[in-house]
Amino acid sequence: MVKVSPSLLSADFANLGKDVREISDMGADFLHIDVMDGSFVPNITIGPGVIKSIKKYSQVPFIAHLMVDHPERTASSFAGAGSDYITVHIESKGDVTQSLKIIRESGKKAGMAINPPTPFSKIEKYLPLLDIVLIMTVNPGWAGQKFMPEAAKKIREARRVIDDERLTTLIEVDGGINADTGRICVDHGVDILAAGSSIFGAPDRKKALDELKSL
Repeated sequence: MVKVSPSLLSADFANLGKDVREISDMGADFLHIDVMDGSFVPNITIGPGVIKSIKKYSQVPFIAHLMVDHPERTASSFAGAGSDYITVHIESKGDVTQSLKIIRESGKKAGMAINPPTPFSKIEKYLPLLDIVLIMTVNPGWAGQKFMPEAAKKIREARRVIDDERLTTLIEVDGGINADTGRICVDHGVDILAAGSSIFGAPDRKKALDELKSL
């Protein structure tokens, strides 16, 4: 069964602790936390202090998705704040190999994200070092974007390579995920669906979460 990681970018930031507790109690498998620095992407979101403050509201593993340049400078701070998985972008400026090393040495699980224009071959050499591969199905930076079906083709490629190499790396997808697009991703071999507005913007969040988990 596919796992679901509600994206806090679409939560109510004025009541973030409440939303974190509620969505965790509803059965979320992970919580996806989008970190943006205003450099790698135009938007700016949250830092380690916010993650530390909301950690007490949930026992669900936190996935910190660092959409930042020079993640090697900040990875240890996000590890210390309570992130369980820390994902860096292959496209970011800086030393991604050093970033992965820092994450591992912090006792956390390491992930790498790949944007829609970037070929999957760019990250293949890193796969043995990764606990998660995050395939973006929108261009990163803003919530509520439309799913890009052509980007989802990378899921099948990632699934084939991971299975052929007998790795345990999980495949996560993020961007425009709802019941319809989530079905496409599941059919392609995804393990984790990160979903924001389709859960937090739903009239019945529990129903929306359960629908995704049942795909």
